[in-house]
Amino acid sequence: MKEITAKELEQKLVSGEKLNIIDVREDVEVATGKIPGAKHIPLGQVPDRLEELDKTEHYYMVCRSGGRSGNACQFLIQNGYNVINMVGGMLDWEGEME
Repeated sequence: MKEITAKELEQKLVSGEKLNIIDVREDVEVATGKIPGAKHIPLGQVPDRLEELDKTEHYYMVCRSGGRSGNACQFLIQNGYNVINMVGGMLDWEGEME
């Protein structure tokens, strides 16, 4: 599984790259703030919401500490998606939040 640090992802965001970020945390966690532009799909809903993801796109998966997003990555990779896990999760995120 490919990985990216929170700092590396933040640099891509700041430089204006168009990013597809999926936040797999629960609603109560996302309410405390998420990466600007991130799409919220709780981990338990990922299998039922695959139609919202495009296999030709590249996705960065985010959770609180990197564990759940890692699980989401493994599932999505098995289903043919191009994903990268943000290690350290939102605990390591120092960038802007919405």
